[in-house]
Amino acid sequence: MAKELTLSIIKPDATRRNLTGKINARFEEKGLRIVAQKRLWLTAQQAEKFYEVHKERAFYRELCDFMISGPVVAQVLQGENAVARNREIMGATNPANAEKGTIRKDFAESIEANSVHGSDSAENAAREIAFFFSELEIVG
Repeated sequence: MAKELTLSIIKPDATRRNLTGKINARFEEKGLRIVAQKRLWLTAQQAEKFYEVHKERAFYRELCDFMISGPVVAQVLQGENAVARNREIMGATNPANAEKGTIRKDFAESIEANSVHGSDSAENAAREIAFFFSELEIVG
């Protein structure tokens, strides 16, 4: 199977606690390669645009407010079945339901402050990667 790309975001709760290196080590130890990365502080408009797929959901405003509360690390991960692999490594959205040894089980503070975001499909990965990165910035 061909190598796949997916988007990963290390959220403000994790960057605030200096967990970027520990989280990235998990991705790399499990066979994913970081092929693009940038640290940024999203504006309200950027967060609203990125999460507009959730605009009608009750948690949309809180999610956007949380994502602008501090810096994030946006990155592109590459590997075999990268979307599914990343989601396995992250664990369930609700850390209470996440398996032992996953990022969310080990580092999340709450459902919202769950330390990481990951694309949920190859189609969304392409859209989300394009939101943060140009093709020139992805070096595989």
